[in-house]
Amino acid sequence: MQKITFFKVVFLLSLFCSLGINAQIENEMPKKTTLSTKKGELEKSHGFERCSSNEYEEYLKNKFPERMTKEQFEAWLAPLVEKTKSNKSQNGNIITIPVVVHVIHSGQNVGSYPNITDAQVLSQITVLNNDYRKAFGTTGYNTNPVGADVEIQFAMAKVDPNGNPTNGVDRVNLCRSGWTQAAIDDYVKPETIWDTTKYLNMWTVAFEGTDQSTLGYAQFPSNSGLGGLNVSGGLASTDGVVAAAGAFGSSTYNDGTFLLYQGYDKGRTMTHEVGHWLGLRHIWGDSSSCVVDATDSNNDYCLDTPAAAAENYNCVTIDSCPSDPGNDMVENYMDYTPDACMNIFTLNQKARIRTVMDNSPRRVELKTSIAEQAITLFPIDAEIKVERGCNNLAACPTSSATPTLKLTIYNRGTSTLTSATVSYSVNGGAAQTYNWTGSLAQDKFSTFSVPVAASTPSGNVTASIVNANGGTDQRTTNNTATGTFINPVLDTSFNTTTVNFNLQLDYYGTETTWTLKNSNGTLLYSGGPYTDSMTPALISQTWTLNNNDCYIFKINDSEGDGLSTEYPPLGLVPGSYELRTSTNQLICTGGLFGDSESRAFSLSSLLSTTEVTKDKFAIYPNPANDVLNITKVSSKAKFEIYNAVGQLVKAGNIDNNQVRVSELIKGTYIITIKDNNISESIKFIKK
Repeated sequence: MQKITFFKVVFLLSLFCSLGINAQIENEMPKKTTLSTKKGELEKSHGFERCSSNEYEEYLKNKFPERMTKEQFEAWLAPLVEKTKSNKSQNGNIITIPVVVHVIHSGQNVGSYPNITDAQVLSQITVLNNDYRKAFGTTGYNTNPVGADVEIQFAMAKVDPNGNPTNGVDRVNLCRSGWTQAAIDDYVKPETIWDTTKYLNMWTVAFEGTDQSTLGYAQFPSNSGLGGLNVSGGLASTDGVVAAAGAFGSSTYNDGTFLLYQGYDKGRTMTHEVGHWLGLRHIWGDSSSCVVDATDSNNDYCLDTPAAAAENYNCVTIDSCPSDPGNDMVENYMDYTPDACMNIFTLNQKARIRTVMDNSPRRVELKTSIAEQAITLFPIDAEIKVERGCNNLAACPTSSATPTLKLTIYNRGTSTLTSATVSYSVNGGAAQTYNWTGSLAQDKFSTFSVPVAASTPSGNVTASIVNANGGTDQRTTNNTATGTFINPVLDTSFNTTTVNFNLQLDYYGTETTWTLKNSNGTLLYSGGPYTDSMTPALISQTWTLNNNDCYIFKINDSEGDGLSTEYPPLGLVPGSYELRTSTNQLICTGGLFGDSESRAFSLSSLLSTTEVTKDKFAIYPNPANDVLNITKVSSKAKFEIYNAVGQLVKAGNIDNNQVRVSELIKGTYIITIKDNNISESIKFIKK
């Protein structure tokens, strides 16, 4: 199956702008792979992209040139596989791998896509164990002479990275309705990942843009640290397996709450992708040739999987390589057939998997992890979490907007949790108390809203368990949590009637359109589609607007990859847009998104002339490691820091002209500085 090119670097909602093109490229337009050109291929698999692991591997290789090539990995692995085949002690021990499943959602109730239920998550682990253990009496069992019990099993983690009890399901609201693969790697994974030497990290997501048809992808174990090869940086922060929420779990165990794609509803997407994570290739070797030699078996490096000329989408008998007798193993988990067809790993595939587990970095360390073993539990143990506050950057404020702060309480004890007293504070203000009541069995949870005054500004939240079931909580290490609160009222206005708009197109201008509307929905300005060009144009306009209104700017990309390029090896960078006031104050900027991106902003005449002409703020150093120094601010100045997808990650007062940023993960951020009625946003990089 031809795959959607993963070289389109798409980050969904980015506040940040790239400044130009820095590479010499060919004089003709590169041919772009689009959804429309893949229609016939997608129809073979009912409109889904069965697996994107190979494209992902090529993406990583281009992003990290030191990363091993396929040939380097195979040269390293081949002698080790032979050793494993002859080593009974290595090949005969059952390995248990602890698993954490990060359920990525945008605030939906549990059971609404993509915030799938615990039962659906657990059904996927059941399927993995059936398939990798060739469990008798299940659809993972087969009687094929080369069918193997891989002797690897999977168990949900029972202890989290902080040493507290967990059921292995990590629900995270990241405030976005969907994700591209690039955004998952650059933001979702680093933001949520658990120690990859102790856990197999799985993510369930809603894909969007050019990746909206993707079922799953995995990171091969051909990464850094192998003897004699260079280290490729940062890959531990992306190691794991990703699947669409609709392809995670099995309808065989459906309790009525599952949300699954028809035809891919038996959990075999993850069986397949975990196979890649353990070092297996597709059975046709991702080639279009039937050439076979004594070591390679059509490039999947397993001689007991008959040669195949290409992927199979139907569960029918076929010999696509008659020059090498033997029917295609359409029932192999590493083919593309529907879930119900799959039921076999072979002995050679097992040897390959076991070799990876015995030798590959992080995989070998997982063999000694005990994160799936329960720690001592107490009868009374409540855990509190602060649900992430989300910005609605695309909506104009309304006077009826009501602040909402959500907390989640988990029962990590063995007795039913029926009540708890919770203390919480926003922006370091006075502590407030909320009395929760309910009935939670072990590992169940309840999300609830607590009162917040309408005038409370966005900022940091601290919440803690005061007591549980009317008495002392027996575990204190999970009694306190921090997070962010977002006030839905847009409190930043710009004093101007003039807005300068700059749009740096990418190479595919025909995909780009944009609009500007006021709060009544009236179209004021629009543009595009433009012309495809190897020398993309810079579009500049000056808009005259009413300075007592709110406006919504929306930019669209018809191919779902934003102002991007799909050829990183050539050094090309994405386009960008920005809106600025007549005094060059940044209103918004972006360009790395999926299908579209919207930003709301207000103009106001409430600021005095002296305030408007006040010298602009400045920050240093940039990039920063521990501290940002802020110049030209008063003792009353405040700050807000937003990450790459527009989420508030830190807020507070600017203390002694400084803001600490040491706890932020590496990346690009926007700091908004507010002093009296002056507000300015500045981009900075955290090292």
